[in-house]
Amino acid sequence: MPWDPPDGEAEAWGGQGGRGASDTVASILPPSGLSVLIRVRLELRRHQRAGHTIPGIFQAVAQRQPECLALVDAGSGACWTFAQLDAYSNAVANLFCQLGFAPGDVVAIFLEGRPEFVGLWLGLAKAGVETVLLNVNLRREPLAFCLGTSGAKALIFGGEMAAAVAEVSGQLGKSLPKFCSGDLGPEGILPDTHLLDPLLKEASTAPLAESPGKSMDDRLFYIYTSGTTGLPKAAIVVHSRYYRIAAFGHHAYRMQAADVLYDCLPLYLSAGNIMGVGQCLLYGLTVVLRKKFSASRFWDDCVKYNCTGSPEWPSRVGMRGVASVS
Repeated sequence: MPWDPPDGEAEAWGGQGGRGASDTVASILPPSGLSVLIRVRLELRRHQRAGHTIPGIFQAVAQRQPECLALVDAGSGACWTFAQLDAYSNAVANLFCQLGFAPGDVVAIFLEGRPEFVGLWLGLAKAGVETVLLNVNLRREPLAFCLGTSGAKALIFGGEMAAAVAEVSGQLGKSLPKFCSGDLGPEGILPDTHLLDPLLKEASTAPLAESPGKSMDDRLFYIYTSGTTGLPKAAIVVHSRYYRIAAFGHHAYRMQAADVLYDCLPLYLSAGNIMGVGQCLLYGLTVVLRKKFSASRFWDDCVKYNCTGSPEWPSRVGMRGVASVS
């Protein structure tokens, strides 16, 4: 069943009692690039002066609207509120601190796009740990290369990626701790691998007692290229870069708190994880995740969840038209 639009959303779509035609057109015309750039710069400067980071901004959003939907997994139907995402990421932060990981350490994440993916890198960032976001299509030499050159001190992989990890486990050695998130595949648990979910259930969901002392200029995570012209290369994403990309998209397309974003792009790349998920973490929008694009499911999903925008097609006019017609 489609979701009911939030209160007042029908008017925002131009229904009865809505704004006049000229006001509606003015609200959907894109602002000038210069005005958006100035706005983003001012916002970022304010956060820098206040000593904020991406996890800190998210925590403020979560405290403001704990029961609102943050992430929806279109594949499984799982719905995470901001309070649940905050608690899960806090558990990740507490667990890895207890395991001896310190600010500046690096942990690799290798799983398909779902709410846990976001909670894992966000929780590690709360502890000051930098993450390597691995392309789920990497296998054998490219995968081992990325893990080796990144300096990762641990690997978190999804149960669906167990076979790929097994192919390179001999090259990784026993010195690299491995944690499996989610359901195990037919291969079962790999040697020298810990099941992450039971560990997280026992971890505290309270915020860390001490801040890791990070700033907007510090590294948040690494994104690897596809490796089409050789072995993959890492691009560094610092907190301020994450903020700029997400904020520019937010203001350029005049996104609003009631918007629902449909994100079926890979979360190991910037479009899906920053332009898409960033609207949830920084601005409190609901983001619907699907691990990969499906032409047969795209419009059905958009109608079902009343989506009004997408990183693939950032036109609130067209998406709102679909939602309003439904």
